[in-house]
Amino acid sequence: MTFFPRRFVRTVGLLATMMAASALTPAMAQDAAPAPAAAVAPDTVVATVAGAPITEADLGFAAEDLAQELQQMPPDQRKPFLLRVMIDMKVMAKAGADAGMADTPLFQQRLDYLRDRSLRRAYFAEQIAAGVTEAAVRAEYDSFVAAFTPEPEIRASHILVATEEEAKAVKTALDGGADFATLAKEKSIDPGAANGGDLGFFGAGSMVAPFETAAFALTDIGQVSEPVESQFGWHVIRLEEKRESTPPAFEQVAPQLQQQLLMTTFDDTVARLMDGVEIDIPDAALKAAVDAQTATEAGAPAAAQ
Repeated sequence: MTFFPRRFVRTVGLLATMMAASALTPAMAQDAAPAPAAAVAPDTVVATVAGAPITEADLGFAAEDLAQELQQMPPDQRKPFLLRVMIDMKVMAKAGADAGMADTPLFQQRLDYLRDRSLRRAYFAEQIAAGVTEAAVRAEYDSFVAAFTPEPEIRASHILVATEEEAKAVKTALDGGADFATLAKEKSIDPGAANGGDLGFFGAGSMVAPFETAAFALTDIGQVSEPVESQFGWHVIRLEEKRESTPPAFEQVAPQLQQQLLMTTFDDTVARLMDGVEIDIPDAALKAAVDAQTATEAGAPAAAQ
């Protein structure tokens, strides 16, 4: 169930990368191996390659770029993996420099791009992600709880059979005093038959329409419905309990709230930074496509529920 409006973010893929990177500070090198007794300084040298040092900070930077690979790797293998990558990088970088590759205009353009990317990640981590604290998430949760509107929920059990004749026979047996749970275990073809047909609590919109209409039409606890057909077969339903819905626990929705708050903060920050910035796109067709995409994204939050 979705409890909160979903935001559509302009750079979803890059935002996800930055979200991962925000947690991968230079101390990531420590997390790549079993935690040491004391914190390791980012400038600690872990290896030297032809006189060039590799530090804990370097491993952290590599971890940002290799976050997906690290997630699929046992923790005790991460730091050796990162160090192996850095050793290869140092050797190949020296070979590239010796070949004059660092002196080309294209290489300078790449450096400019990497500098901007790194600054953007740092800004995201320090100015956006750092503000999404537990206190901020709890405040968001409190606002949600204050606006929460309880809705009716019921707990029901059912017996599912293949034909109307079987359903009528089940209903007759129940009217004659047969035990519902026992009959469900014997007759129902639903996977929940082993639990006596108990479906637990559910609200409106959770079940297929014919079943849900019949279930919510029951008014008295223990009342059994007439046979009702759905695409799954024929149901005989018993009302077990009624209640009003309550807000989910903070722990249940905290990750979703945190992500939403992070995205909202990101969107608001980008909008503030873009305010008054002059942007020139000479290609008219490309400009129109960018403007159309921006307009679509601006209207998305209101439409996406």
